[in-house]
Amino acid sequence: MVKHTLGEADAVLLVNESGLPKQGQHSAAVAPQYCGALGKVANCQVGVFLGYASRHGQALIDRALYLPAAWAKDEDRRRAARIPTEVVFTTKPKLGLAMLERARQAGVPFAWITGDSVYGADHVIRRWAERHRRGYVLAVTSKQYLGQRPVTSWIKRLPCKAWQRLSAGDGAKGPRLYDWAYIPYSGAAPGFQCALLVRRSIADRTELTFYLTHAPKDTSLTKLVQIAGLRWPIESLFEQGKGEVGLDQYEVRSWVGWHRHITLAMFALAYLAVVRKDAVGGCGPDEPRRRTAATDRARGQTPALGAGQPAVTTAAHRPALVSMAAKASATCPARPLAQANTANSA
Repeated sequence: MVKHTLGEADAVLLVNESGLPKQGQHSAAVAPQYCGALGKVANCQVGVFLGYASRHGQALIDRALYLPAAWAKDEDRRRAARIPTEVVFTTKPKLGLAMLERARQAGVPFAWITGDSVYGADHVIRRWAERHRRGYVLAVTSKQYLGQRPVTSWIKRLPCKAWQRLSAGDGAKGPRLYDWAYIPYSGAAPGFQCALLVRRSIADRTELTFYLTHAPKDTSLTKLVQIAGLRWPIESLFEQGKGEVGLDQYEVRSWVGWHRHITLAMFALAYLAVVRKDAVGGCGPDEPRRRTAATDRARGQTPALGAGQPAVTTAAHRPALVSMAAKASATCPARPLAQANTANSA
């Protein structure tokens, strides 16, 4: 559904995780872990998700439950939670990479990958993208090394004119404006360019965020900044999933039960994205764009019909919820209404 309705060659795959708070100790993979929803370490399950973003809409398209190392070694808990024997401890970047590969093999159209520093620091994901000629804008921490130097040392001698003020997308209070710097370096696939992208807060110039990028050589800085800003939409997807389709509203304990519930919630969220696209007049490559106003609501005269075309009334466009019977049924003759009780009406 997402591939055929929201799919686009220039789309972006977003790798991220979400903590799902849980009580007790028996649900599969539950443990004290960092929970982004609470902003602290708490008892929760952590799901790694793959999001999809195009100009047609956004949706979650894959998921994996992260199994902590302590759980992977505890046979009794594994058996009680029905965790398959072939499931072993796997890092979050490896789970993310497996989902990226599944999307590629399924023919999901995309040109870019983005994610936070958990996935940006993993060189295997970056090499995979370069090998398959995909662009990426992946966040890294200030401790990341680039060319045997920390990324913080790459910006020390940048002139003021190297910084450009650009928006990373619209937020609740308007455009998310930051100062951005772009420093290319070698090592890209043929026809591509690697670079260090740096985001600097306007209010506090010591507040920096670093990204490693891999993009076609003709890619503009504005485009890279837009892709970097897609981290906020996937957070919005998590909020929508939890608020609209019950992504975190479940009482299952088993491994399979978790995946079934999350998959169903993701499907519902994708369905809403498709409906939303159609409601605002989205169009595909072979589908004409919708008109801005329906004829029955437009002010002015009704457009003239072509020769031989039957007249269509306004009511024909409105689907009836219940069909009205043309006449009373012969098997059930009509009966008069009961007479009012005049004795008590006084």
